Amino acid sequence: MTARGVGAGGDTEDLDVEEALALVKEDNGHRPGGGRAPDDDHGYGTGHAPGDGPYEGHHGGHGLAGAGSPHSEDAHHRATPWPQAREIAARTARGVRAPGVGARRAPVSLPLDAALGLVLAEPLAALTDLPSFDASAMDGWAVSGPGPWDVRDEGALAGHARPEPLTDGEAVRIATGARIPQDTTAVLRSEHGRIDAQSRLHPTREVGHGQDIRPRGQECRGGEQLLPAGTLVTPAVLGLAAAAGYDALTTVPRPRVDVLVLGDELLTEGLPQDGRIRDALGPMLPPWLRALGAEVTTVRRIGDDANALHRAVVRSEADLIVTTGGTATGPVDHVQPVLRRIGAELLVEGVKVRPGHPMLLARLRPDQHLVGLPGNPLAAVSGLLTLAEPLLRTLAARPAPEPYALPLQGAVHGHPYDTRLVPVVLRGDHAVPLRYNGPAMLRGVAAADALAVVPPGGARAGQEAELLDLPWAAAGIGVCFT
Repeated sequence: MTARGVGAGGDTEDLDVEEALALVKEDNGHRPGGGRAPDDDHGYGTGHAPGDGPYEGHHGGHGLAGAGSPHSEDAHHRATPWPQAREIAARTARGVRAPGVGARRAPVSLPLDAALGLVLAEPLAALTDLPSFDASAMDGWAVSGPGPWDVRDEGALAGHARPEPLTDGEAVRIATGARIPQDTTAVLRSEHGRIDAQSRLHPTREVGHGQDIRPRGQECRGGEQLLPAGTLVTPAVLGLAAAAGYDALTTVPRPRVDVLVLGDELLTEGLPQDGRIRDALGPMLPPWLRALGAEVTTVRRIGDDANALHRAVVRSEADLIVTTGGTATGPVDHVQPVLRRIGAELLVEGVKVRPGHPMLLARLRPDQHLVGLPGNPLAAVSGLLTLAEPLLRTLAARPAPEPYALPLQGAVHGHPYDTRLVPVVLRGDHAVPLRYNGPAMLRGVAAADALAVVPPGGARAGQEAELLDLPWAAAGIGVCFT
């Protein structure tokens, strides 16, 4: 899923027009906060038609209507720093799981084949001893006493009843996993024995007492805790649960997500034409959300219609609603007016990150949230990883990934005041920045393994940057998108 890195040096890093202007302004003595903060989600029609000029006229801004221009200094001051925004998203989801709140987060019992990728809601305790009987660890002979041994005609096979007890000097052919006859001293492996002309078995090496016997309870005893609550159900966990006697597992349910793709100008098929553009987010977001542990219950395309958006939001039974575009204060930006109309609590109103600055997070009910993504594709990816990922991870009770960093192979331009997320590929012990990382571009992230977290001001070649793994880079398509 990765491609070779291209454009690693700082001279190949594409800067948005607004970011470039901001850098010039800073060089001319403009102080951070001393004027409108540049927004790299402008100029591409965030979430909607490109060509709106250097500022996006609508669909993806950052500010409550009536609170000033979405490009104002005040709007930028209201924006939340990127690390804090991620913590807010995780923290608000923790409240959903509190006792008495969000009944739909109650644990569910699922058959083993439906539990993959979920998290155990209670500890996994062994329902029996493992193994539940003394068993042979190898193909060979069960022997009693010192050799040589007389070999019985019949053998002991896995899945069969326990064979008759052995007498001293006697052996019986035995298969891996078969029950051990009573009074067995050891199991002699097939390659460690020979049978003479009188059908007597001789060892070819010393035989130790208890050799190659798996005693009952060797792995665990009935009632012993095998795994704690909060464990991610992997294929190996399914195997262990089955071995321990389980037919179903009690798990934290997948958070349910409704995706609302906004905009009159979006096409669902064919080539862009007549000022309209293809919808990239409708195909991209649902599998990405599934990779984050969600159950996508609805994907609905809604035009620039405030009443239709209102109906979709109030009728949703999902734990999380994800919208694309329409978060600014233009004439057809309806997300924030709808949030005010239903009395939602705005928790994050813009984030100091590029791309993706005009994202938002709102609490609609104690057990329901809305993440408003910018409409530009890479800006939407930024919003997905900034706000939706920590919220969904916490709802699903998944542990946070361990943070890690790698040196950058090449300098990366930064935003003067905000964090920047840049697609990279991983090559050995370095992260290689990719070109085509503008907010409207997907070419870079489509080839990427991760997004590098670049601090305000940029990063020099060799400087370590925190990395956000992309789901397919670690698990593979067939695993993470099921």
